[in-house]
Amino acid sequence: MNIIPYILTTILILNVLLALAIIFLERRDASATWAWLMVLLFLPIVGFLLYLIFGRRLSHKEIFIWDKKSRLGLLTAVQEQLKAIKDNTLEVQRKEIVPYEDLIYMHLKNNDALFSQNNDVEVFTDGQKKFHALLEDIERAEDHIHLLYYIIRDDNLGQRLAEALIKKAKENVDVKILYDDMGSRLLSRKYVKRIRAAGGQVESFFPSLIPKVNLKINYRNHRKLVIIDGEIGYIGGFNIGDEYLGFSKRFGYWRDTHLKVEGDAVHNMQTRFILDWNQASRRDIVYEDRFYQAKSKGDVGMQIVSSGPDSEWEQIKHGYIKMIMSAKKYVYIQTPYFIPDDSLLDALRIAVLSGVDVRLMIPNKPDHPFVYWATYSNIGDLLMAGARIYVYQRGFLHAKTIVVDGNIASVGTANIDVRSFRLNFEVNAFLYHSDVARLLADRFNEDLKESTELTYKLYQSRSKWIRFKEAIARLLSPIL
Repeated sequence: MNIIPYILTTILILNVLLALAIIFLERRDASATWAWLMVLLFLPIVGFLLYLIFGRRLSHKEIFIWDKKSRLGLLTAVQEQLKAIKDNTLEVQRKEIVPYEDLIYMHLKNNDALFSQNNDVEVFTDGQKKFHALLEDIERAEDHIHLLYYIIRDDNLGQRLAEALIKKAKENVDVKILYDDMGSRLLSRKYVKRIRAAGGQVESFFPSLIPKVNLKINYRNHRKLVIIDGEIGYIGGFNIGDEYLGFSKRFGYWRDTHLKVEGDAVHNMQTRFILDWNQASRRDIVYEDRFYQAKSKGDVGMQIVSSGPDSEWEQIKHGYIKMIMSAKKYVYIQTPYFIPDDSLLDALRIAVLSGVDVRLMIPNKPDHPFVYWATYSNIGDLLMAGARIYVYQRGFLHAKTIVVDGNIASVGTANIDVRSFRLNFEVNAFLYHSDVARLLADRFNEDLKESTELTYKLYQSRSKWIRFKEAIARLLSPIL
């Protein structure tokens, strides 16, 4: 008896049922729906397996469990700030904040992102300087070190970090390390065991239940946070690895953006870490006062905004769009990947056509080739509208930075792509301070010296083979 027809029929039925589920049950974005339907159509068996791994949506059940008392206190503070903005009674320390109260309101309303104005911020764009400062602050830690990175490598920098944390753990400092299971898949068990043996706690986010098989591989904790003694916080784009110090032959100099924060915004960074830790670990962190010891240090206004596939709204993307639509003079963007959806692309196009100086800087080399070609496929739309595109040549550009009019800025972990907006767990600092915004704009202008401008004429002269790769990448970009 020939069973091949029965197998083919079964596969066809499964494909049809899966296609119906994607269309009618999952309420996906239309472009993502068509992308998955194409995968199922042209790769019936492989496509089905790819969907099981990369296509399934997360359950809408609550992933991050709040301490009820802390949650109640946060909601009360959020409601007070919302009311103050509505009543025009929000007290601001700097006048440039006033035009952006609607952006503050949106993050409060949709993300419970408390607005604080007593922060001090140090900007790092060089890995050597960032990790020198971080290791010094770790050395001075007295109570706890909470550390979350998407990638931790067992290389020279990774070992330096491990030694610093082991030393503090042996001094009875509470050391907790959380890493993404996919991003840090090459991290050795020996590395983890050494830290645990010294008294530190180490957990992975969405670990594989079966070695090398992870059905949640598509949902990654891309956040980078360090909180020390509840007083100092680090947030931005650098991961842990020698390439972030510029030691990679493949990438060369690594250009990124990271912030060191002191002030009440650290409270919100701490809460974000605790939520992520308690999701990953069976040993929950209890919300204690010792974790919230931040002192007023400056006058930088800030909100810490999180997003992820568990959220109803794409908070960080909405923040980006709101910033772009508020621009009167300029928008400077640095991102390693540029795969926007229609809403963000429209916002940029409208800004350009309204006379706003929109400048986008991208790297000259890919760390993910398919995403790289998808990036180039989107650039043509902006060039046609009149935006200026720059290609960073010194090394690899990994910064996720937006600056608007020298008044507001965003620095964090979210790239301008569908993955960061819908699939990854991300966290960004939205900054309301002209000095910090202008500093970031100055860094952008300094990077122009290491960049070449990609004009529309040059873009049109690319080869047919490159155009073909761009077309394929763009077609599948909604599911990258």
